[in-house]
Amino acid sequence: MVSTDTETVPVERAPEMSGSEPSATPDPVAEPQAAESKETVAAEPKEAAEPKAAKKPRAAKAVSTAKKTRTVELTLTVTGTADGEWQAELTQAGKRVLQGLSVPAAAVSRAAAELHTDISTAIESVLETAREQHRARMAELEEELNKVKAALAELQEG
Repeated sequence: MVSTDTETVPVERAPEMSGSEPSATPDPVAEPQAAESKETVAAEPKEAAEPKAAKKPRAAKAVSTAKKTRTVELTLTVTGTADGEWQAELTQAGKRVLQGLSVPAAAVSRAAAELHTDISTAIESVLETAREQHRARMAELEEELNKVKAALAELQEG
């Protein structure tokens, strides 16, 4: 209480933060402010948590995209002989799916051209070697056919 010469006026003290003197009567004006401050304090962690929650879906999207991307390993092996005969074999995850499938040389040439010029060049050199061998064999067979025709003509004359 404060004393003056003329009258005595009671003065209410604000509660001290040190907590040494508890107030006997709560201040009705201070209670709503305290409640608001508690709500504000309670709201702040939620707001702080929201940006973290917003960051988590971004990270989750990046992770989920990687999980959705699936690779399939297929191995196509094309083998050819010097005669120009080609076969294909298809393997998936170590298991043979197709084996010994005949493939035309023209199809191998077109596929190689579609893949890469280096592949096409290598396969075309093998195909050209096979063509030369077939041309040589064809020339031999034509020569033999001419001999057989000549022998047949001699037999019919007589």
